[in-house]
Amino acid sequence: MYDFRIAADDKAELYRQLTQAAEALTAGEPDAIANMANVAALLWEALPDLNWAGFYRNVGGELVLGPFQGRPACIRIPFGKGVCGVAAASLEPQCVADVLAFPGHIACDAASRSELVVPVLHEGVLLGVLDLDSPSPARFDDADVAGCVELVQRLSERFAGVA
Repeated sequence: MYDFRIAADDKAELYRQLTQAAEALTAGEPDAIANMANVAALLWEALPDLNWAGFYRNVGGELVLGPFQGRPACIRIPFGKGVCGVAAASLEPQCVADVLAFPGHIACDAASRSELVVPVLHEGVLLGVLDLDSPSPARFDDADVAGCVELVQRLSERFAGVA
């Protein structure tokens, strides 16, 4: 049984605990999809004010819906389209305070107002993106970006199917 108690007053500490929990949760598991599923569930449980947490996988040069928590989502996103597609094409995190002001935003859930997308890279290859959505404008900040970048970097082997 897994029962992680993740709580901190400071975001850096919150993400440190989250990353440790995610490493423990995925240790020794070679299945990338299972690892993404458990990390999505962990993020959903630990981070406040989300309405979607999950992954899109790079399949044949487009993003395909992967494991997630939240409402049903768009299944395929072309590189360069929407926040996720821009993150995939640029290989740079995208932190969007107001998705309604983002050119080409893809509204999978009309309730989403802010979004954080972090590319997941392993040995220079894009595996996909981590996508977090919130119903609150400006929910994500630099500490969220840094925490999520660190998390996906530390877990990239496990998202590539390397235990």
